Parts: sequence; structure tokens; C-alpha cells
Amino acid sequence: MVTRIGGTRRKTRGIFTKPKQLRGKVSLRRYLQEFKPGDKVALKAEPSIQKGIYFRRFHGKIGVVKRKNGSCYDVEIKDLGKTKTVIVHPVHLKAV
Repeated sequence: MVTRIGGTRRKTRGIFTKPKQLRGKVSLRRYLQEFKPGDKVALKAEPSIQKGIYFRRFHGKIGVVKRKNGSCYDVEIKDLGKTKTVIVHPVHLKAV
């Protein structure tokens, strides 16, 4: 068998970069935001914080918060006709 080249952040140079104008510190309000089960959220990565980031295929998807899991949230999304659960830190979520 051949060895797999690359990790989970492979081919993400364009997806997980911020425009020059938006670089800098992340606001604490966004870092500590709260969601309730049933809230609709969009997966929008904050590239400066790698903790609790999701796989690149899910970037831009809309999902529903199912429950709080430690400091992160379980978000249920539809991907390729299936329902999947992704564990995401709140800094990578945006209320819809």
C-alpha cells in the first residue's frame, strides 16, 4: 500500500485564509458565544484558531446545534445526502 500524503488541512490555503483587512485579534464575544439546541448555524472557519476546527469539506455548510459538548458544540449537517455530526468550537460558528 502507498502512504497517505497530507493531513486534514491539506489543500486549504485558499479556504482557511483571512483577507488582509480582517487579520488580527479575535474578539472575545465571538470566542465565547453561546448557542441553544435547535439554533441554525453556519460553519465559517476562523483560521487563526485551530482548536475545534472542522474538516474542510464542511466549510460554508448550514447546520443545527444538537447539544453542547464541553466547550464545543455538536452540529448536525447534511453532507452527500447523509446526516453527519460535527464537533465544532463556537469561534467557527456563525448564527443564521
